[in-house]
Amino acid sequence: MVILLTLVTAFLIGFLAMPVLIGAFKKFQVVDKPGGRKIHKNDTPSMGGIVIVFSVLLTAFLWLDVSNLMEIRYVIAAFALMFFVGLRDDLVELSPFQKLGGQSVAAFMVVFMADIRISGLYGFLGIYELPLVLSYAITFISILALTNAFNLIDGLDGLAATISVLTFGFLAWWFNVIGMPSFGMFSLIIAGSVLGFLVFNWHPAKIFMGDTGSLSLGFALSLLTVLFIDTNGTMAPESPWKFNAPIASGIALMIVPIYDTTRIFTRRIRRGRSPFSPDKNHVHHFLMRMGLTHDKVSITLGVIKLFFIALIFIGSAYSDYVMLPLIVCTALLFGSRLDSLTLKRVKEKAKNSPPILGKKYKALNRKPLVKNQFTEHFHISDN
Repeated sequence: MVILLTLVTAFLIGFLAMPVLIGAFKKFQVVDKPGGRKIHKNDTPSMGGIVIVFSVLLTAFLWLDVSNLMEIRYVIAAFALMFFVGLRDDLVELSPFQKLGGQSVAAFMVVFMADIRISGLYGFLGIYELPLVLSYAITFISILALTNAFNLIDGLDGLAATISVLTFGFLAWWFNVIGMPSFGMFSLIIAGSVLGFLVFNWHPAKIFMGDTGSLSLGFALSLLTVLFIDTNGTMAPESPWKFNAPIASGIALMIVPIYDTTRIFTRRIRRGRSPFSPDKNHVHHFLMRMGLTHDKVSITLGVIKLFFIALIFIGSAYSDYVMLPLIVCTALLFGSRLDSLTLKRVKEKAKNSPPILGKKYKALNRKPLVKNQFTEHFHISDN
């Protein structure tokens, strides 16, 4: 009953407070204007993360007892700090070094003060325990990388929120059934708060979460995924809820941001560009070029996310030696299929396009057509 009430409380706070924030931002013209790489067409309030984080903190203090709050005090403090980093960046843009500095302080609190870290490889490659310095370094880098990878998928109505709800929902269930209620309730509270936001962020979005929300949620997901990996890896073999491939299971949990970031960085580097240079080549952009709407893209990637969560259960008895190649190959197969379908769809659209685009298409076909030429010409690649 307490679990249900906690979820409902988090949802209702977010659901009831969001219209107030939207109204205030519209009144004072605190809006994200369309243009450039942005997909939306109307002035839309941003910084919906304010209500998400407010809902999380208020619900936590309402429903978690003192012992639970003390157990996750550094996590809550770091989560709040990441919120302020995102808020500052939304209000007055931070330089990359300033943003990284704030993120590093939050990661430091989690890794060194809360002692949430990847302690080993849990038998993979014959390595059970990592040297302490290496453990800290790998965890620190992983949290920063996953936080920013999640931030990159927040480019479409409902997408980041959908991925968040599914991941936090799984983590809430798992931490509760293995006897870690503090982290289970924290995950559940975030899931409920994001659900309240998602009602207003679904296409056509009435508000965006902004860096205020995406950095906070990405940070929470990254640290909880690290905790999930390490707890799994160090659990007794006879535990009924142990997944025998902790590393692969953690990657599967964050597969959407991990795959999207790896893919986009690889494409940019291959074209001689900085991996951090912006463009419209993210997975959600490609799905939209196939003709899918915002909501269908979010649903599609949500279903893919659920598929990888199902793989965690299906392969629970297998080690990382089996599951890591399976997870990686499955992601690459999905990605390859996506690219080929997108290319085919754009070719079809070009053939049926007005005369000017038709001439461009014919001109490209006067000589052997290579994939990069075509995709770049029709904006599948760099803008």
